[in-house]
Amino acid sequence: MPRDNKSPLIQKIAKQASVTFKGFKCAANGDNNVVADKQSELISLVTAVRAADLKIAPRKPKASSAAAGLQNPPVTYMHICETEVFSMGVFLLPTGASIPLHDHPGMNGMLKVLYGKVSVRCFDKLDDDLTASTVLPHFEPPLAPFQTASLRRSVLRSVEEYSENSGPCLLTPVRDNLHQIDAVEGPAAFLDILAPPYNPDDGRDCHYYKVVHTVTEDGMDGKNNREQQGGEKEKGEETWLLEIPQPEDFWCGGEPYPGPVVTV
Repeated sequence: MPRDNKSPLIQKIAKQASVTFKGFKCAANGDNNVVADKQSELISLVTAVRAADLKIAPRKPKASSAAAGLQNPPVTYMHICETEVFSMGVFLLPTGASIPLHDHPGMNGMLKVLYGKVSVRCFDKLDDDLTASTVLPHFEPPLAPFQTASLRRSVLRSVEEYSENSGPCLLTPVRDNLHQIDAVEGPAAFLDILAPPYNPDDGRDCHYYKVVHTVTEDGMDGKNNREQQGGEKEKGEETWLLEIPQPEDFWCGGEPYPGPVVTV
């Protein structure tokens, strides 16, 4: 896509994000086709962005030490802009870093890799209406009774790798809304757009999850049993997630954004 020298590409992205998501109702029953139509222009702009457009250079892996590990955050974030409509910034992941499985309640989002490569594992929640009559599978290790209320039925929707040459990874309130992001083969950075932004006061807090393993009636691990029968865990297969506190070994630090000033 040709660059317009009068306006930095990141400014165009911010302006288009504001237009795209202003007044957009992030309802749980949102139409994915409508979402795709509204975002087509924004997707085109985001697909074209590169690290150089934000004056960001790929980071070289740093020598690690036990002392440094206690001080350096696992992931850092460069804030670019935020309005009531959307937020935009850059996440930087060192080699081996991971952003744990988390959700985006009632939100749409785009993730565009600027350098490096990331693996994104996406889940969809099915329903949270677990009752006393709900028949739960057997979990290994077993869950405590109080943890039942934190269980969520879901499906593994996709597992994909993205690089700077890939288009953006998209999420909606009902599709690919939960994801885990892992740096692959070195450090990585990605542009992140969320609409609307996280806001705990408006019901949009971030929740963390872990996959809990199930066992069959005869005590065999569900995955191992499937493999013995000639199959394996498939995308779209029901998966049980357990909501957990933010992992103690994960937090996000801040870094100054070095790119063009963005106004919205």
